[in-house]
Amino acid sequence: MTPDIDEALDWQGNEIDCGSCVHQELRSAGRCRLKHACVLDRYARRIDRFFDWNPELANSCIGHPHFEVRAIAAKHASVFLLSPLLDDPEETVRWNAARRLPKRLVLRLRFDPHREVRIRVATLLDDAELVPMMNDSDYYVRLVVAKRIAPSLLASLIDDEEVEVRRVVARRIPRDWLLRVAGDPDGLVRLEVAQRLAPELLSQLRYDPDWRVRYEVASRVVVGEIAELTTDSDGFVQEMARSRLGGWRELSRDIPL
Repeated sequence: MTPDIDEALDWQGNEIDCGSCVHQELRSAGRCRLKHACVLDRYARRIDRFFDWNPELANSCIGHPHFEVRAIAAKHASVFLLSPLLDDPEETVRWNAARRLPKRLVLRLRFDPHREVRIRVATLLDDAELVPMMNDSDYYVRLVVAKRIAPSLLASLIDDEEVEVRRVVARRIPRDWLLRVAGDPDGLVRLEVAQRLAPELLSQLRYDPDWRVRYEVASRVVVGEIAELTTDSDGFVQEMARSRLGGWRELSRDIPL
């Protein structure tokens, strides 16, 4: 555990003087402490502690000149005072306000200039509210959207430029859309498809250039479609195909006519 830094400086780099602080009564009551719980300190952990001890003072601090104070005060202040903070110049303040406000008020932050705000806002929204974010310029925003939005709304992300987004799409789209993704240029995306396809459809991937996809085909395709995989160029695929085919033939011999 990292110990507290042994200095008491305010957000402008000046020494903190408890003697001139407006919160002297709090200090006497043990509700603030230099280098530990102080709203004047420039370190967020100490500011956070101050508001944990004195949440009722948050309302009066949401306009503080130090952004850390505004951001942490937003966690405790009355929700009725938070709307103006959605226009704060600091992204941390905007996000801390957004997480406590009704969705209808934070929807405009879907287009916030800072990616971290857009990412976090995306975690609060669902389905139709997320549709405008599917074209976000940041891949991670689109990734969050792909994980949260209803599978039936994922069509526009099928051809996303980012592989990780397309992999999530392949995991979540309705099964009857999977063949639309079977020709994806990335092997890992096609593998996601192969792992979800019904056995009777897997033969369409038996010529896939990625051995991992062909291995998945060999392990689950209906046995009647497996013969040519026994001579596959990859040894693992061959072994899987031969093992399944051999087991099927042995089982067939044991079945009485």
